[in-house]
Amino acid sequence: MYHLALLYLAAVLAGFALANLPTSVLITPGIAEFFTIVGGIAIVIFSLALLFFYVIAGQLNCTT
Repeated sequence: MYHLALLYLAAVLAGFALANLPTSVLITPGIAEFFTIVGGIAIVIFSLALLFFYVIAGQLNCTT
């Protein structure tokens, strides 16, 4: 379970890297804008997945 959470955390960091990609000779402004959108979507999706995993893990460890 922790390995999957670390994988999702790495995906969130990769999303930040895509969202902040600078333009260069190979990466035109149109491609950079596409990567910004994809990076933003990845950040949101994998952050929600991490929150879901932590909520589920908290409920499993709860002793009531």
